[in-house]
Amino acid sequence: MKILLAAEEAAGVQTLRAIAQSGHRIAGVMTAAVDEPRRATGVRDLARQLGYDVWPARWVREPAFADRIRAEGVDLLLNVHSLYLVDERVLEAPRLGSYNLHPGPLPQYAGLNVVSWALYRGETRHGVTIHRMVPRVDAGSIAYQAEVDIAEQDTALTLSVKCVQAGVPLLKRLVETAARDPATIPAAPQALARRRYFGRTVPQGGRVVWGRPARDVVNFVRACDYLPFTSPWGHPKGCVDGREVAILKATLLDEPVTVPAGVVGAPVGRAVKVAAGDRWVLVHRLQLGGGEAFRDAGELLHAGQRFEPGGEGEP
Repeated sequence: MKILLAAEEAAGVQTLRAIAQSGHRIAGVMTAAVDEPRRATGVRDLARQLGYDVWPARWVREPAFADRIRAEGVDLLLNVHSLYLVDERVLEAPRLGSYNLHPGPLPQYAGLNVVSWALYRGETRHGVTIHRMVPRVDAGSIAYQAEVDIAEQDTALTLSVKCVQAGVPLLKRLVETAARDPATIPAAPQALARRRYFGRTVPQGGRVVWGRPARDVVNFVRACDYLPFTSPWGHPKGCVDGREVAILKATLLDEPVTVPAGVVGAPVGRAVKVAAGDRWVLVHRLQLGGGEAFRDAGELLHAGQRFEPGGEGEP
């Protein structure tokens, strides 16, 4: 069987390794790093090391690329964390169809940054989905799904890793089924009445609302935490004494507050307590506006200061 892979990030690297070891042929590997210098190069570098043709990921937007797919005899197109919208004719060109690894349970978490949205909304379970690609984003029939637990200490990075660990075996299962008997690939229609689509908007305007429950404040910080990698949402911001700071790490304390929301309390080691709407939040790491180095909260915050109220609720 001949596979075309459009892939990015760690999930793309792991998928490429898995397919390379499967014995199936790879028609080409598509990645944005070919002609976008700021993109991560892991997929590109591995593909070249293994001797595969590497093409720009943006080609999937071009209808004429469908002709090349058919000429190459591609059986299956796999999309793994590549965010280009694929032209309808390109989707239909592979003999057995085009499939996407989505880092969220469908139809409830369609769209972008759904790992962050799950954490922000306080979910305790998340999941990954392999679905057939159709012109409407994340709306095609479901082939395979798997669930993952969200632990109290999970960040957007650690939950993303869990999704990759659950998703790559599903892709391998898809490839094996397609090679053995493509008619047996599951194709469960999505219950689109339950669909929720998330776009590029960052909740709360990217700012902490200290009047919300402490758990909500901490969940927002966790949802933005891809450290040491860049967060697509940035980090939640707040303003204290006229200085804007980004909050990088925070944890929940089981201590009720008796002071107004946003008030800075006592230090705890290198961290500092800040009052949320019901309990204290322990803020560990901050960054001053302008992209300065990360610093312990105790270096920047002092008891008696108060954060401005913050942004608005979820859009």
